[in-house]
Order: sequence, then structure tokens, then C-alpha cells
Amino acid sequence: MPEKVVLKKYANRRLYDTEKRAFVSLSQVAELVKQGREIEISDDKTGEDVTAFILTQIVLEEAKKKTLLLPVSLLYLLIRYGDSVLSEFFENYLEQTLKNYLAYKSAMDAQFQSWLEMGQGVSDLTQKTMSNLAPFQSWMQFFPGKLGKKERDEGEEER
Repeated sequence: MPEKVVLKKYANRRLYDTEKRAFVSLSQVAELVKQGREIEISDDKTGEDVTAFILTQIVLEEAKKKTLLLPVSLLYLLIRYGDSVLSEFFENYLEQTLKNYLAYKSAMDAQFQSWLEMGQGVSDLTQKTMSNLAPFQSWMQFFPGKLGKKERDEGEEER
């Protein structure tokens, strides 16, 4: 599977996949991206790279389905300061921030999973140990002062 999928955007807003030689929808392009494929989209007439525009369009379509993607206050900032202040932030910091978040989330998910597995192992080990102590239960009647109320009651019931 090639790393980069090359698409052509035609004037009628349709996208053509040069690899499959077929037209594709925005949702199909989104699936390619989710699969880890790189996308390169160029305007058929001008040859201009429109990848960012189409990917932004996909994000906005996803936002429509969920009714909110970005907080309104951030949208105001994007419009108000546009290219001047926020472009540097988006180019240099936002991508790295998201990558760091995803790496941290993955590490925490793995740690939590290992804790769950460790807890299950301890529980199994405890049950095994307690079943191995069964032969010593009869000896406990000789030490009534060392037993708790529950153990004394159980010992009396056995007699």
C-alpha cells in the first residue's frame, strides 16, 4: 500500500482517487486518513495544493454531526487574529500538543490495563493461598485470644 494517496479535486467539488481510478466522498477520504494514509489533493485545473482546505472541510463536516467541535471563544479568536497570531501557534504547537496528549493517553491506558491485570493476578493468588490454608483452620481453635469475633463465632459453630 503506497504511503500517499493522490486525489484530484474537480470544479464540481468531486474528488478523484488516482490510485483506485474512482471518485471518492469526503467520508471515504476521512477513512483513509483514519487508516493512517497520507493524502495529497490538488486542484485539477490549477494544480494548486488544496489538501488543507479539504481536510478542514472534513473536520467541519464531522463537527456538524456532533454540533460542536471548537468552543465559540476559540472561533472568535481564529476570526479576529487569523493569520497574524494564531498561524504560528497552529503550525508549531498545536500538532505537537495533540501528539503529546495521544502519547500520554496511550501510556496511561497501558498502565491502567497492567494494573487491572496485576490486580486480577493478586486476587487469584489470594484465593489460592487461602485454599492452601484450609488444613490449618483446626489449629485456630487453640488460640482464641488471637482470633477476631467472626473467626471465634465460626470456630464455635464448628464445635
